This record gives sequence, C-alpha cells and structure tokens, in this order.
Amino acid sequence: MWHNSSHSGRILSAVERTIDGVIRFLHRNRSLERTIMTYEHFRFLPGIAILFSTIMGSLLYESTNLRAAEGASSVPPDDGKLRIIVFGAHPDDAEYKAGGVAAKWAKLGHHVKLCSVTNGDIGHWQMAGGPLAQRRAAESAAVAKKLGVTSQVLDIHDGELEPTLENRRLITKIIREWKADVVISHRPWDYHPDHRYVGILVQDAAFMVTVPFFCPDTPHLQKNPVFLYSSDMFQKPYPFKADVVVSVDDVFDLKIEALHSLESQIYEGGASGSEEYVRTIPPASDVPGRKAWLKQRWHERHSREADRFRDALIEYYGEERAKAVTHAEAFELCEYGRKPTAAELRQLFPFFEKPNQP
Repeated sequence: MWHNSSHSGRILSAVERTIDGVIRFLHRNRSLERTIMTYEHFRFLPGIAILFSTIMGSLLYESTNLRAAEGASSVPPDDGKLRIIVFGAHPDDAEYKAGGVAAKWAKLGHHVKLCSVTNGDIGHWQMAGGPLAQRRAAESAAVAKKLGVTSQVLDIHDGELEPTLENRRLITKIIREWKADVVISHRPWDYHPDHRYVGILVQDAAFMVTVPFFCPDTPHLQKNPVFLYSSDMFQKPYPFKADVVVSVDDVFDLKIEALHSLESQIYEGGASGSEEYVRTIPPASDVPGRKAWLKQRWHERHSREADRFRDALIEYYGEERAKAVTHAEAFELCEYGRKPTAAELRQLFPFFEKPNQP
C-alpha cells in the first residue's frame, strides 16, 4: 500500500511507542517468572509473541485512525445544515450513483461527502499501482469541486476490500466525524466484491455509530442516521426497491460536466478498457465531442431510471410534474438505520413540493 511520508512516520512512531511500552511492562513484571518460567526465557520466547501481537494490534489501530483522519480536516461547522455521506467502492461509484442528488443538496447549502473506500489502484487496463491511485483520487477531487461537495479516497487496495473489524471501525469513524444525517452506499448484492463489501461494512456501521464504547476515541452519534442504498439492476436475493426517487433534470448538465473529469474510467474504459474501446471515443482534443458522447450515455442511463420508477416519481412530484421528469436517481431505505417517516424523508431530501392531497 502506498503511503505518504507523514503517514509512514506516524506508523513508525506507533511502533516505537509500543516497543517501549512492552519493554517497560516486562521489566515491571518479573514476578511472572514464578508462574511461567525464568524471566530470561519469558523475555525471549513468549515475550516475542506478545510483542509481535501487540505491535500488530497497535499498527492496525493506528492505521484505522490515520485512514479515518484523511479528509477529517474538511468536516464542516455545526450550522444546522444536513450532512450527507455517500460511500462508493471506487473513485467513481459515489459520483455515478448520487452525483445528481449530491449537487442538489450542495446547491441548498447542505454538506455532502463522496467517499471512495478503495483507492482504485487496479481500475485500468493500461496502468496500476500508486500512479493510478493518485490519478483517480485527483479525478474524484475534480468531480467533487464541480459538484460543490467534499471528496475522500481511502488508501485500501482496489479488489482487496474485506469486511473486517478494522474496516468496520474505519467506516464507523468516518460517519461519526461527518456527523451524518444520511448515509448512502451500494447494496451488499453486486457483481464486484468491493461493492458488496462496502454495502456490508456500511450496514454493519449502522447502529454501531451510536454505541459509545465502540471506537470510543471518536464521539458517538446521538441519533442513528438514515441509511440508504443506491440503485442497481440485480434481482437476487431481491430487486432494488425505490423508496426515494429524485429528479436530477435541473443538475443533469452539471453532473455531466463533473463526470467529464473521470477520464481514466469514462474515456479510457477503466479496468475493462482497451485500445479498441478508446478508438470508439472522441479524442481528448475534441472536448465538445467527448462531452456530447458522455451526455448521450448518461441521458440513456438516467432516463431508464426515471421510466423504471415513474410511479414513485408521481408519489413525490404529482402526476403532471412526474411525467415531465427525464433524468432521475433512486434510493432504497436500509432497515438497519433510523426509520424515517414520510415527512422526515422529505426533510432529508428537501427537493419536493408539499405532498399531494387526497
């Protein structure tokens, strides 16, 4: 895993502190020789195992804290505005799934973070490793800047995310630090293991974000956020159910302008790209051509979403307005988070007029 010098220095400092603490412990507890073996044997045999185990535990704990701290300096002030965090597996997923609604929240002054749980370092057919991770983090930051939101990319290898206790703590800390009202992620049923495990990790953080003595170094939330899934087409174990559908017609052009920054994924095809694919795309010198190509692709994608969930759009916008919606993003409530009323959902998604009267 690639790290900057500050990150490595803090890890080394943690190792030094741990070794010093273990040595002091051993010297203070020489009486252990009476129940185990001679102090010299204890010091060099089981003591080595204890030392190794302690160091590894400290490294994992310190690494979790450091990863959670990445981007923490951008936590907004307590100003009464909504706080939303969208988790994606890679530095494009959150942007794809919720870039429109993120822009709508941002335009109203609310605080949105798009967080990639892996660094995307194998998400290309022609390059990989640190250079690709840095490139994709820069692309994600450029998207966020155009949308008016915050970006965070965690330093976990693409394709290697696992639903471990360490990662559960990490996700919990990030949600707490943002003081999230709304949390969005993939569903835990998906073609990509990183997508599935992001869904599991975010599910597992639900409720735990409110438990005081889980990750006690990060203040717990007083209220469980509302957790939602972004939409997908998978049918098993059950199809996606749209509980909230938002028209993104008014920010569609802005989303296209933002996604244009994801050059490695959109115009080069990411991990599934090839020279043949690149030849089908307007060249980098033809910026208007590229944007027109991108706009058509996303028009098709978002219009399918709007047509698929037209009934839900009617519920939120009324029949006349709903029939005119061309582009939409949809979300499903996760039952492990707070269960909002219909009125609360409209407060969290403040884009709708008053409910239709019977």
